[in-house]
Amino acid sequence: MDELEERLRRNDLEEENRRVRTLRRLVDFSFAYIAQSSIPLDQARAVVEGVKRYALRLFPNKEETFDLIYLPRFRRLLQEKYQLH
Repeated sequence: MDELEERLRRNDLEEENRRVRTLRRLVDFSFAYIAQSSIPLDQARAVVEGVKRYALRLFPNKEETFDLIYLPRFRRLLQEKYQLH
């Protein structure tokens, strides 16, 4: 690879890492918000849906990845907090 291609590849990796960090912070904040607040179940579900929409804006066509990585974590939280079965 020439220098320009290497620089472009590095920039792409840096941008993807930035998006990953942004999503991780949003997921962590949303998880803590749901866990620590007294919001009703429907509002908690709306928070999860909002996180998913934002994740898909950051990573288009990665809905299955979100569902595999983050959705189970949010489901467990909602089940525990709201005693769902």
